[in-house]
Amino acid sequence: MTLVEFAEFLVTRLAKEEDLIKVKDYETEEGLMIEILVPESDMGRVIGKRGKIANSIKTLIQAKAYNEGIKNVKVNIDSF
Repeated sequence: MTLVEFAEFLVTRLAKEEDLIKVKDYETEEGLMIEILVPESDMGRVIGKRGKIANSIKTLIQAKAYNEGIKNVKVNIDSF
């Protein structure tokens, strides 16, 4: 399972409109960037109170990346 598939797996389990979630990855100068786009209606479910769920998602993705030998992974969660 790639990092994009893993991120999509995590976020789709939280969102009600799971078919609208988009996850992309691209290389930057600083490393790998994973961008998670969530519908505005599901943003609260994905972010959680005080950002605890979003921080947990980022931590899990970075831990998986570390286990796969990928360093400098940034995760961006945004709405559309």
